[in-house]
Formats: sequence, C-alpha cells, structure tokens
Amino acid sequence: MNEELLHRIALTMVPELGPVLARQLINRFGTARTVFKSTRTALAQTEGIGEFRAAQIKQFRDFAAAEKEMCTVASAGISVLFISDDAYPHRLRQCYDAPLLLYYKGSVALNQSRIISIVGTRRQSSYGKQVTEQLITALAPYEVMIISGLALGIDATAHRQALQSGLPTIAVLAHGLNNIYPDQHRSLAAQIATQGGLLTELNWQEKPDRHHFPKRNRIVAGMADATLVMETEPRGGSMITADLAFQYNRDLFALPGRITDLKSSGCLQLIRDQKAVPLIDAAQLADSLGWNQPKTVTTPATQRHLFPELSAEEISIINLLATRGTATVDELYLASGLSNSRAAATLLSLEMQQLVRQLPGKQYQLIN
Repeated sequence: MNEELLHRIALTMVPELGPVLARQLINRFGTARTVFKSTRTALAQTEGIGEFRAAQIKQFRDFAAAEKEMCTVASAGISVLFISDDAYPHRLRQCYDAPLLLYYKGSVALNQSRIISIVGTRRQSSYGKQVTEQLITALAPYEVMIISGLALGIDATAHRQALQSGLPTIAVLAHGLNNIYPDQHRSLAAQIATQGGLLTELNWQEKPDRHHFPKRNRIVAGMADATLVMETEPRGGSMITADLAFQYNRDLFALPGRITDLKSSGCLQLIRDQKAVPLIDAAQLADSLGWNQPKTVTTPATQRHLFPELSAEEISIINLLATRGTATVDELYLASGLSNSRAAATLLSLEMQQLVRQLPGKQYQLIN
C-alpha cells in the first residue's frame, strides 16, 4: 500500500482544513504521513491551524474511507496528482488556493505549452455559439489546449469544437469522477476522456453541489494562460471564473456584444471595468499571448559560450528555463535554491541582456 498517498487523501478529508492550510502543513512537516504523526501542539503552532484544527487532524480516524478511495480510483484507471508532482498542472500550482490533490482521467498531459479556458452562459445565443466555434477552429494551428467546465451552453460548445478541431480539451468537474453532470453530457465526457481528460479535486462518489462549482471555477481559471468569457450576464459562474483569473493575474478576454443584449452585459462590464481585453479574433489572442514568437530557444551550452561572463546564478536560471520551457519566479527560486528576491534580480539581469523574456501570467522563457 502507498502509505503517503493514503495520508494525502486522508488530509483532504479532514473537516475545516482546506487546500491552503493543508499545503502549509505539508510545507512544514514534509509529508502528509508526518502531519498525522505530529503532536497536537506542533500542529497547533502551524500558522492558521490553531487548537481547533489541530484537534480535527488528531481526531481523524476514517483512514478506511481514504483507503477505499485510493483503491477505487486505481481500479478505474484514474491518476491522483499531488501538488508537487511533475504531472500536476504547473500554472494551477502557482495559485495560493490550488487543490492539494487532483483526480485525472485522460489521455494528454496537463502542462501543454499553450492553454486557454473558455467559459460562458448556459443559455448561449447563436452569436456566442458561432463565435466560439469560429475562434476555436482558427486556434487549431496553434495547438492550444482548451479548458472548460462541461456545463450546458458555451462550455459544451467549446469542448465539442475542440474535439472537432483535433485539439486537446479538459473538462473540469464540480463532482467526483463517478458522476457526470449534466447527465446529457455523458457521451461528450466519454469523448473528452479519449482526446483530453476529465479533472476534479473531489472524491470518487462526490455528487454535484452548489458550493462545488466556485471551487471548480478556480481550477478552470488557474490552469490556463488566459480565460476567455464568451457570453455572460453580470452574475453567475462565468463572472466568478473571470474574477478569479483576474485575481491570479492571468490574461482575461471578453467577447463584446450589443449593449442591449443581456447575455453580453457581463462581458461588457468586464471590459468597462478594465479587467478584460475585448476579444476580436484568434490572431489578436495569439499576438497578445506571444504565440507568434518562435518556439525554439538557444541551449544553455550555447548561451554560456556566447556569454562567458554569466554568473553561476544566471547559468542556473538559464538551465532551468531550458529544461522547463517556461517558469515563474516562485518556481525558479524554489528549484534553484536562490532566495525569491535574488531569483527576481537574476531574471532582471538576464532580461537586460536579452536572454530571457517575460510572458503573460508572469511566466519567463529563454529568448532564441
């Protein structure tokens, strides 16, 4: 039995804990198993935990449920992704409230070089549907992954058009993988699992519930370089996703519409409030996200040959970017052993030498 995975799953089952505090506990104690083995006093001294949550952890006894979950998902061919795993979505990991665990059933890697989320109303208009389909068709040459939430309306249109265009698509669910909601999307979900994947942070048997949907929306926003809001009223799940993308400092686009159209009023509000950029077409989107720039990068060995004056810190950052493709300051300082401020200063130096460029979403990449 994988004892650490068992304890990771158990940690997500502790009442009143949540992913932010669970992550703090893992960071402090090293492993989920160590968290459960630690004393109540040591747990209570962890920032944000206190006596009450420490007691909740020490009183947790339902390891049988965690073991059942582990065995069930394994037999169903579902991957359990821990937040530090290489297969875990790197972009989502940057978000402070990223899930500790994700359950994934799919055929593609979750860390594609180009990822966008597309969201919108469940009651799409012919205009919203047509533009969504045209946009995704035009994005096919860019080999972009499409993220959405499997809902009626714009979500389903985005998934279906991605499938038709030969693009990978990920449906983020507000329930466990033993359920599909809405029920009429079972066939669509099966198609998505073969050309993309189904993703959730919720346990196998968890059913759709009102409070699950905002949690689902943060994954939709956090996994992508940019979120595209195609149609929405001023209130609803799409606006929640848009606000989350804005909070995560991700690029946000909204499709303009007529001021008399209620389904465009939320998009126009995002544009008016300067949270979102008006979405015109695929070419504008690609240009804004830097997709028209060459993909190839110079190797670290060549960089060292051309710039022998580079410091050891600069070479370390270049090596990491050459391996990862893109990374944030936080990822680089953690991987390099540098302090956060030192990693930022090193990146600035490399930018001034035109060896590194900053991309949307505070990602960094080597320059060819």
